[in-house]
Amino acid sequence: MIIMINGAFGVGKTTVANALHKDLESSMLFDPEEVGFMLRNIIPEDIQQTEANTGDFQDLELWKELTVKVAEHLLAKYQMNLIVPMTIRNPDYFQYIFNGFQSIDPQTFHFCLTASKATIHKRLRGRGEKEGNWSFEQTDKCLKAFEEYNFKEYIDTEHATVDMMTKNIIDRLYKILY
Repeated sequence: MIIMINGAFGVGKTTVANALHKDLESSMLFDPEEVGFMLRNIIPEDIQQTEANTGDFQDLELWKELTVKVAEHLLAKYQMNLIVPMTIRNPDYFQYIFNGFQSIDPQTFHFCLTASKATIHKRLRGRGEKEGNWSFEQTDKCLKAFEEYNFKEYIDTEHATVDMMTKNIIDRLYKILY
């Protein structure tokens, strides 16, 4: 099984993914940002500027491809459920990765965590982010994308505890699977 946990930077994806990982036996975390960081370190700057002039490694074609391939190899090698926290707001990139994951494991599920801009910014400050950095700059873009496009199952985190969000996801999975 692959469980994608999406949402704006600061909404609580990693926190929820870590809690899910503790609650779900035979699971492991796979953060596609690590693939992006690797590509950013490997691909020459001039190529990055041509392919991803936005400064977002998600615009590198290899990022989408390798995200799916790494998930495929992790599942094949370790036979564990993957929990994948990621901020992905581009609907084409989302569809590519979601379809790629589904081709690997038909039991692929996506949950998009939501909260107000004020709450997200408060959480970003709470984790030590500096006002105006990349994460802050992405908030409006993420909120707009999550409102305009269908990113599957939405979970409002505005007034929810981590335990409540985790239980919500597990309950939804249970309904779908059983």
